Amino acid sequence: MAKHASRRSCPCGTGLPYDDCCGPLHRGDGAAPTAEALMRSRFSAFAVGDPDYLLRSWHSRTRPSRLRLDPAQRWTRLEIVDRTRGGLLDSTGTVAFRAHYRDAGQPGTVDEHSRFVREDGSWVYLDALPR
Repeated sequence: MAKHASRRSCPCGTGLPYDDCCGPLHRGDGAAPTAEALMRSRFSAFAVGDPDYLLRSWHSRTRPSRLRLDPAQRWTRLEIVDRTRGGLLDSTGTVAFRAHYRDAGQPGTVDEHSRFVREDGSWVYLDALPR
């Protein structure tokens, strides 16, 4: 995993320091309490270059066998557009988001409506809803 300054703001956009936000989830020191928190932690994993966390937080049925991140792609900002369910007492939820990045100096965005479910009691990414 890429080094990340502990007091630097978390890439997920909460304004909290990385070590108080997504860092513990990436290290395995806790679990995301909501689908949105998992979405934010997954964006941060892309931003800090942590494919192991992305694989761990992916549903076993839809998880790829391996994941290679493009080191030239820099994830810069996350916008949560909408969310449905995915709370503390839910077992399913969706999060619509817009992820901003730069690749070869050019800006880009990814718009996705992701589905999340609980697997073995923890939130995991299932897949993206078709557009």
